[in-house]
This record gives sequence, structure tokens and C-alpha cells, in this order.
Amino acid sequence: MTGELKNKIDGLWEIFWTGGITNPLEVVEQMTYLMFIRDIDSADNIRAKEAAMLGLPFKSIFDGEVEIDGRKVEGEQLKWSVFHDFPAQRMYSIVQEWVFPFIKNLHGNKKSAYSKYMEDAIFKVSTPLMLSKIVDAMDEIYAMMDKIQSTDVRGDVYEYLLSKIAQSGVNGQFRTPRHIIRMMVEMTDPQPNETICDPACGTSGFLVISGEYLKENYKKEVLLDKKNRDHFMNDMFYGFDTDGTMLRIGAMNMMTHGIENPCIEYRDSLSDQNSDRDKYSLILANPPFKGSLDAEIVSTDLLKVCKTKKTELLFLALFIRMLKIGGRCACIVPDGVLFGSSNAHKAIRKEIVENQKLEAVISMPSGVFKPYAGVSTGILIFTKTNHGGTDNVWFYDMTADGKSLDDKRTPIADNDIPDIIARFKNLDGENDRKRTDKSFMVPKSEIIEKDYDLSINKYKEVEYIPVEYPPTSEILDEIEKLNEQIMEETRVLRELLKGTSN
Repeated sequence: MTGELKNKIDGLWEIFWTGGITNPLEVVEQMTYLMFIRDIDSADNIRAKEAAMLGLPFKSIFDGEVEIDGRKVEGEQLKWSVFHDFPAQRMYSIVQEWVFPFIKNLHGNKKSAYSKYMEDAIFKVSTPLMLSKIVDAMDEIYAMMDKIQSTDVRGDVYEYLLSKIAQSGVNGQFRTPRHIIRMMVEMTDPQPNETICDPACGTSGFLVISGEYLKENYKKEVLLDKKNRDHFMNDMFYGFDTDGTMLRIGAMNMMTHGIENPCIEYRDSLSDQNSDRDKYSLILANPPFKGSLDAEIVSTDLLKVCKTKKTELLFLALFIRMLKIGGRCACIVPDGVLFGSSNAHKAIRKEIVENQKLEAVISMPSGVFKPYAGVSTGILIFTKTNHGGTDNVWFYDMTADGKSLDDKRTPIADNDIPDIIARFKNLDGENDRKRTDKSFMVPKSEIIEKDYDLSINKYKEVEYIPVEYPPTSEILDEIEKLNEQIMEETRVLRELLKGTSN
């Protein structure tokens, strides 16, 4: 994403602030509504073209008359590409009275997750002039996005917006960088028959990227097979969170990316209200690391696995419970999970190593989550078996992710991610690697000997290259020569100064 594009987004942000919407979370929420309104127009056109190419029936959501709050209006007027040319007052009336109620009730089904979380959504743009400025600014931003030759630019823009929430310190929102999500998705290689869950979904980044990956790699299987298509649109994706605003953003994010009815629900995943067990084939997550919580609200069966108040440990126990036998998990954990010495830390690591199949531990540099968090993290990848299976565990020492590890996070050439994906997909070729390499295998027996410690530093060998220096006498001779040279040059300089003074 270019600096010019960031400046345009910052300018759009300023319009909201000067218009009286100053809470960063509310700004992002209102922007999301308007981006969604614009995107459903574009998405509708794309789906129409895809349906025509595939010979499938298609009915536009804007066809004919649309009923809104008991009134029938021409659907065509609800399209961004139509109303954005209207005078400010008329545009404001259409968006406020028709378009916004239209998107709130887009599913029709009042029981759907989308309808449930859009029910209390409020359009807060206060004046026609403010809306006109926002629409013009967004059109400029989308025009710039169209010129940038990157498939991820739409996601990058949205990610930049979400980063402003965290930068502003609102609600402690902890965004997972898009390229890290993409790496985890590629490593787990979701299939068309998966049931995918993120129990702490936020804006649904893991679910969105999984959907994009499936459409890129299994397009025919996902879109042409009626059974798979129905599954993809309605039963594949599950996301839970306790933040209503994030759920609304997440639901719109999913629908914008072509997933018609994702199961995005309000749920405290660690509490007894979450009864899911043996349900999902793939869990992708970056659960909150908020330290401790009230043990009384935690599901008792999680405490049986590891008795603790630490959310990062309880979420690991939860993932194991929620997965089907044979289900996989790729999750981000703080470094402390890998080497913590408490009984609870050891218990959850032992559970994964002894009773499940631990496949990979990836150590990430601390700068990955900058500018708003400097925590060191790792990625665990394991399969639920309930009868063990851990043999050799693959460790990788990531030192670069394609971006600088400072607050600016500017693109750089060094990037371990392609190498991580390639090596993980060919683990048979990793057996002979030395402990001094970027990646290597560690047998289960060695992990047990080290009390189930999963820190890469416990197993990595550092290669020290000896440096030979000349004898001390030679160094002293060189210093003496330099001193003589300095004295001579000083003498010459003094002579020159004498000449000028005369």
C-alpha cells in the first residue's frame, strides 16, 4: 500500500473526526458500513458475470422493487454507482432512509447472525455535506486501489483502518497481520469440505483469508459443486467474539468477500455458553492474551486440562475440545506458552505432545505485531488424535517476514514466509537438517527430557565462527605507525598556519 493511499485514508478519517465521530472504533464501524454498501454493488456485478460464465442462474439483490420498512423502492437507486452522483441532500436521504435499512435487513432471515448483529447498528453520519465528502473521498480511494497491481490491496486498506483502532488504544484490539494469516492458511491448506472456526474472530481475518484461499485453489470444487457451494456459503465458517462492533464488522467483511451466511456469533468461547465439542476440522486463531480472568466463568472441562486463569492456556485446551478427531489447529501464542514453568504451562504442553500430534513450532520475531504491540510470539500447529502421534516436531526460527521490525513496518527484501511454507509442505526433506539451520526436527523423546519445553532456543545450536587477530606486537606496531603519521600531518598543518599568519 502506497504512502499516497495512506494519506487519502487519513484524510477520510479526518472527515469523520471533524464531523463529530471521534471514537476510533466508531469511525471504523461507520467506514465499514459505507465500504460494505459500495462493495455489495461491485460484488453483485462480479457474481452476475461469474454466473453467466458458469451458466448458473443469478438474481441481483437490486433487481426490481425492494421492500424497505413496508415501502417499495426501486432497487437500482440503492446501488452506490447510482446514488453517488446524486445531489448531497438527496443522496443523504436515500442512504439514511433506504440504503442503510436495506443492508441491515439484507438477509431477510431475522435469525441469521448478520441480522442479529446489524439490528442495533446506527448510521451516525450527521449531515448531507459530511456524507458527500465521505463518498467522494472513498471513490478516490477505490480508484487508487484499482490502479495498484496487488490482489491484497483491499485487505491492506482494511487492515490499515483496523490498525488505527489498536494504535489509538481502544478496547485493546489486537490485529493479526494479513500476511501472517495468509501463511498459516497456506500451511494448513483448507479443503472444500472443511468446517473452519476462529473462537476469537474479531474482524474475521482468518475466516476471510481461508475463503479467499479456497476460491483461489479449489474454485471448481467450491463454486460448481452444489453441495460444496451450499456448505461454503452457509456451514463452513464459524466465528465467535464478545465485542458486538467487531461482530458486525466481521459479518460484513465475510459477506463482502462472497460468503453469504457465515455463522458469526456473540459468544464467550471460554465460558459454559460454548458447548462445542468435536465439531470443527480446522481452527485458525490468534486468541487474546489478556492475562488472567475470573475462573468462575471458565468452563470446568477446560480447567481439568490445565488449572489456570491465563487465557492463552485455556484457549489451547478449548481448541483441543472443539476439534474433531483428525482436526488441525494453527494458532498464535505468546512465547511464554512455549517455555513457561508453571504447572498449567507444562500441563497444556504435555497434553499436546503426549495425547495429540504436535507437528510444528514456529518462532516469530517480536516486531511482527508492531507498531502497537512488541510481544514475542510463536505459532503452534497440531492435529487432534486423543491418542498421541507426536514423533518428530518441526521447529523454524523466523527472523524476517518481509517487513521491517520497527514501528513503520515498511516492506523489505528479507522474508522467511515462502521458505516456511515450502519446507513445511516437504517435512520429509527436513530430517537431515542440522540444528544450526533455520529449521530442524526434534524427536519427541528430547522434548520430554526438557520437560516439554517448546522454546526453539532449547534445541537450536549456535555456530560460532572463530575470528583470528594478528599478534599484539603487530597491532602495537600499526598503532605506532598511525601515531607517527598523525604527528607528521600535525607538523605540516602547523607550518601552513605559520605561513598564513605571516
